[in-house]
Amino acid sequence: MKSPRTALAALAVGIVAVLALSSCASGPATGTNSADATINVGSVYEPQNLDNTGGGGQGVTEALNGNVYEGLFRLSDSGDVTPLLAREYSVSPDGLTYTVTLQNNVTFHSGATLTSADVKSSIERVTAADSQSSRKSSLAVIAGIETPDANTVVVTLATKSISFVYNLSYVWIVNALATDLKTTEDGTGPYELGTWKRGSSLSLTRFDSYWGTAAKNKDVVFNYYTDATALNNALLTNAIDVITSSQSPDALAQFADNPDFVINDGNSTTKLLLAFNDKQAPFDNVAVRQAVTEAIDNKKLLNSIWGDYGTLTGSMVPPTDPWYEDLTSVHPYDQVTAKQKLADAGFPDGFTFTLDTPNYDPHPAAAEFIKSELAQVGITVNINVITPDEWYTKVYKNHDFAATLQEHVNDRDVVFYGNPDFYWGYDNAKVSALIKEAEQSDTTDQQTAKLTAANDIIVADAASDWLYLYPQIVVASTSISGYPLNGLNSQFYVYDIVKS
Repeated sequence: MKSPRTALAALAVGIVAVLALSSCASGPATGTNSADATINVGSVYEPQNLDNTGGGGQGVTEALNGNVYEGLFRLSDSGDVTPLLAREYSVSPDGLTYTVTLQNNVTFHSGATLTSADVKSSIERVTAADSQSSRKSSLAVIAGIETPDANTVVVTLATKSISFVYNLSYVWIVNALATDLKTTEDGTGPYELGTWKRGSSLSLTRFDSYWGTAAKNKDVVFNYYTDATALNNALLTNAIDVITSSQSPDALAQFADNPDFVINDGNSTTKLLLAFNDKQAPFDNVAVRQAVTEAIDNKKLLNSIWGDYGTLTGSMVPPTDPWYEDLTSVHPYDQVTAKQKLADAGFPDGFTFTLDTPNYDPHPAAAEFIKSELAQVGITVNINVITPDEWYTKVYKNHDFAATLQEHVNDRDVVFYGNPDFYWGYDNAKVSALIKEAEQSDTTDQQTAKLTAANDIIVADAASDWLYLYPQIVVASTSISGYPLNGLNSQFYVYDIVKS
């Protein structure tokens, strides 16, 4: 989920395969004196703090993941998982024991040497009771972690987990002795934290003692803007070099006809959801959820927000997940059918509910659209605009809501529907069983078949209304190259960016 600008750092919640309007961004890194260059990045997602398990929000992942902090494994911009701080690893024949050997001569930014104790501590930070990481539940399968020597980590699982290595790519390895991770850092990445000017910018400085390949630029500054117009103007005036994710499709024309800029249309996994509280009436009634879903013209909503960009999927699963199917035809827009389903469910005159809506774009506009659509079938929507902090406490933590709007950014996150305790409260025993079986699969083909079957049920039940899949539009100056094109779980690797 694209997290609200505080709270859900990890729901904050993989975008694969590149579709670029220009090959400029993805080609070999070239440039003049790029090693001494400062790269200015523009974003609307400032971190709330610097802790990805403590409510840092989407911005902390965007700026620090892979740049300041690294994992045992790395999730590439194309969705591949490869070893990083793990030099090598092996899995026992029963699939329950993972033995990881660490890279040699890795140091934290503080100068401390990476050891297996740091890895153990870092995993335990994610699984701790107060952790806000979305991988917390995925890593609950861990039965124990041993550190037989400083360079070896042995993780024992309670049950097989075909996604275990993938899930480990979300775990940042942090110095076990580090404190105050909300305002400071101690990672192993190619950059160390420079200066964080709250409300303005966050800078990263190349770490000269980095264990791997050095960053191709000297400094990177993430510049933060509160609205899309200011962000676009910054690029037009060369105050920044690249926009990580354009939020204003109407403004793209000014870049499309300008040879100084390139518009890259990548792949996204960010879904905008109308999430029902499936445990609370009337949304505990499948027919009501189906009726609401069919009463909203998602195509019209997408067009009103993003113009010709974005995609309808009809489910939580984006096209880049292996278990994707186009399920838009399951509950198509049809207000006549929606009215009939409401009547059959005992609501011939409709009903009234409150829609808790985050206060940042596009949520307020989407909420007004939904209100207008549902009014046509007799449903009254009271919009309650709340801050991200309020959303986290009220909706995500306390489940005190009837319906809400939210962005979910992660790939492969349909598995959250297998957890009845997740904030939307969807509880289907068959789905939970299929998702559990999928995770214990011996092959990826088995996993794909199980998750495809689970998703079919989730969609038939209208567990949520998946309004649309965001586009991933990276706009940049033609003077730079080497930046990522896909909004893979909000991360934005900057170490390959060069300036000519």
